[in-house]
Amino acid sequence: MEPKCTFASLPQMERGAAKVLGGDPKGNNFLYTNGKSVIIRNIDNPAIADIYTEHAHSVTVAKYSPSGFYIASGDVSGKLRIWDTTQKEHLMKYEYQPFGGKIKDIAWTEDSKRIAAVGEGREKFGAVFLWDTGSSVGEVAGHFKIINSVDIKQTRPYRLASGGDDKVVGFSEGPPFKFKSTSTEHSRFVNCVRFSPNGSRLVSAGADGQIILYDGKTGEKIGSLGGEKAHNGGIYAVCWSPDSSQLMSASGDKTVKLWDVGTDTVVTTFNMGADVMDQQLGCLWQKDHLLSISLSGYINYLDKNNPDRPLRVIKGHSKSIQSLTVHKNEGRTDIYSGSHDGHINFWNAETGENDEFVGKGHSNQVNKLVIDGAGQLVSCSMDDTVRFTNINSKEYSASDVVKMDAQPKCVSVAQGGLALAVCIGQLVLLKDNKKVFTLDKLVYEAEAGALHPGGTTAAVGGADGQTRLYSVQGNTLKAEDQILEGGGPITDMAYSNDGAYLAITDASKLVRLFSVADGYSVKSNFYGHHAKIVTVAWSPDNDHFATAGMDMMVYIWTVSDEDKRMKLSDAHRLHHVSSLAWIDEHTLVTTSHDACVKQWTVKF
Repeated sequence: MEPKCTFASLPQMERGAAKVLGGDPKGNNFLYTNGKSVIIRNIDNPAIADIYTEHAHSVTVAKYSPSGFYIASGDVSGKLRIWDTTQKEHLMKYEYQPFGGKIKDIAWTEDSKRIAAVGEGREKFGAVFLWDTGSSVGEVAGHFKIINSVDIKQTRPYRLASGGDDKVVGFSEGPPFKFKSTSTEHSRFVNCVRFSPNGSRLVSAGADGQIILYDGKTGEKIGSLGGEKAHNGGIYAVCWSPDSSQLMSASGDKTVKLWDVGTDTVVTTFNMGADVMDQQLGCLWQKDHLLSISLSGYINYLDKNNPDRPLRVIKGHSKSIQSLTVHKNEGRTDIYSGSHDGHINFWNAETGENDEFVGKGHSNQVNKLVIDGAGQLVSCSMDDTVRFTNINSKEYSASDVVKMDAQPKCVSVAQGGLALAVCIGQLVLLKDNKKVFTLDKLVYEAEAGALHPGGTTAAVGGADGQTRLYSVQGNTLKAEDQILEGGGPITDMAYSNDGAYLAITDASKLVRLFSVADGYSVKSNFYGHHAKIVTVAWSPDNDHFATAGMDMMVYIWTVSDEDKRMKLSDAHRLHHVSSLAWIDEHTLVTTSHDACVKQWTVKF
């Protein structure tokens, strides 16, 4: 198995906290962080992504060196790693611990030889050092609280600016960098400081909605953009145009503004929406691209000619993905993914273009997704509902929600409009989007279930390691005498697409295959996982199926030969695979807690 493509996660956002977007000096890529990952994406085609996963703690900021050959990334523990961008392996060059605490911003000198890092230290809040030895080249002084932002003038003589929670903007000369002066123009936290590319100007932006302009060489105040207030809310990020004439600012007032710095006028105001999730917490100016990040994690490509409508919005997941399914229609394949925060996204499997359903959907983790015969996406969630959403309209509808008495763990579908929801303490049979039968007072704890594609039988696996069969009679479920034995608590199960086999996975690392036509006799046992297996999915060819476990492994098994298997280790590096689906017999899709969707080419 080899990687085919990765649909990357969005940045991890938090309300009231700025997000630094980095860009490569050539203007081809941009980067941001989510969890322990640094995500590098192509700016023209964001479906092309590369993910760096070597940090042991959550990464907070990453910046390219001006040479473009290296990236420096810092995490919540205060570790700063410098790694290579030219090789696929991203070999680490150096690792430093400039201070103990979260790194919030990083800046390089234009010769790519010195790095400044600032953040939440204990004794000190910043450091400047040589990239190859780590030895100090001065200090970041003048602050008595957390430093949020740092920048270094990209022309000689070098200057360093910093802004912090103490409302202070610090100005240092160097190297070695020595504290020169502070400015106390801001009345609230300073969130961002940035020198213009030509070095003539410095700006600082704060939670007070002010943008202050300074001389880049002396640090003396020149004025402020927009007078008393540049925005009606806190400003989280600013970014200069490549020619140093204009400035972009992103604010909690849900707007991004473009300023002509020379004339102190707003050239364009981009209105990003009315919802709290439309607050703007980061921005980047890369060549002709203007990017901003919303609190939702969405990345907006702004359009100067149409400020109320971005050219494109990159959507996706910023939280752990729990469920996955695939739907093919008229030559187009869509991947549907559901995450921990109730968000369902759909992706064009070929291009990576994606969007979300419209309207109010699930309010909690989406546990399972399947497509039924009527072209509906059937989803069950920890919000105690099962939803039937039309995949053509892509819109949630209030009439297609079925409220459950208990939390549904999984849902499966069969022909005839049937669906089976396995809930805590009960089984619910649905027909044509309505509850028709509930079986409760179960003598076991039901964990997973599957309807036979023909709609005749329901198999339900329990925490006791047994799978019970029920026959579907009209609108009822009737328990049959037969019990299928497993090795441990059942974790997932699936019928092959032709209904010939039932594959059951359990916590004891066993995959057991039952032959339906032979009265559910055991056909094969598959061993290989080193830890609890969490999910199983059948290939369209019905001769192969894939399983994923807590051991970070994905195996592809062959029905006709239990010794023949393919192994994919570390599919998502940091987390186990949470869900699997097949696009065709040679393409497998995986999702994980890293909020990414990956496709793999399978060659038998």
